[in-house]
Amino acid sequence: MKASLFVTCIADMMYADVGKSVVQVLRRNGVELDFPEGQTCCGQPAFSSGYYKETAIVAKKMIEVFENSEKVVIPSGSCAAMIHHGYPILFENDPKWKKRAEEFVAKTYEFSQFIVDILGITDVGATFSKKVTYHSSCHMSRILGVEEQPKILLKNVKGIDFIDLPFAYDCCGFGGTFSMKMADISAAIVEEKVDNIISTGAEVLAGSDLTCLMNIGGRLSRRGVPIKVMHLAQVLDQGGGKNAY
Repeated sequence: MKASLFVTCIADMMYADVGKSVVQVLRRNGVELDFPEGQTCCGQPAFSSGYYKETAIVAKKMIEVFENSEKVVIPSGSCAAMIHHGYPILFENDPKWKKRAEEFVAKTYEFSQFIVDILGITDVGATFSKKVTYHSSCHMSRILGVEEQPKILLKNVKGIDFIDLPFAYDCCGFGGTFSMKMADISAAIVEEKVDNIISTGAEVLAGSDLTCLMNIGGRLSRRGVPIKVMHLAQVLDQGGGKNAY
């Protein structure tokens, strides 16, 4: 199957290893992956701040860049949710761009959603002998509706000791500009999230959104807690996989 990678701003700028793991996992599992040049932000920061007109400019660029892609894979539930639910709102009164936006939405998938629902794979052949818990990001679970796919993939990793996170549905407190505008409330929320993570006894916290992981990882670091934070793709990239090349 052919697919294009939308790597996202934060993976491109700050977590290049995550993008590398995404590519390796997908290629091992039979995906012919390309990387269309010219891709930019999905527009979520501007959209969430109410700048719809400016967001539409960014969204049109993204639609054009991926116009010829068969499928689009995103290692972020948050960015995938923006495309699925934000783009239809942006172009609801623009017939020409509404159709193009709907076509883009129809072929765009979050990373774990693509592996489980489109490729039909629940075991990528990874090996990772650690105690792992998983943080479900708000946009991915509540808006995009993707909850079980990442946990299915993690539970099928050889050697893993998967532990459910108490109050997993709770936000980590990042919330884009919320963490800057409401810093004290945000800090209190992530503090509670970290307490729950520590209670599991996990050695690793996995997640599907790097902004959440950055927020939680920062709090863990400040508290001196030696729990490693990893994107789901990095966990699934462990051990070489059954189809390693």
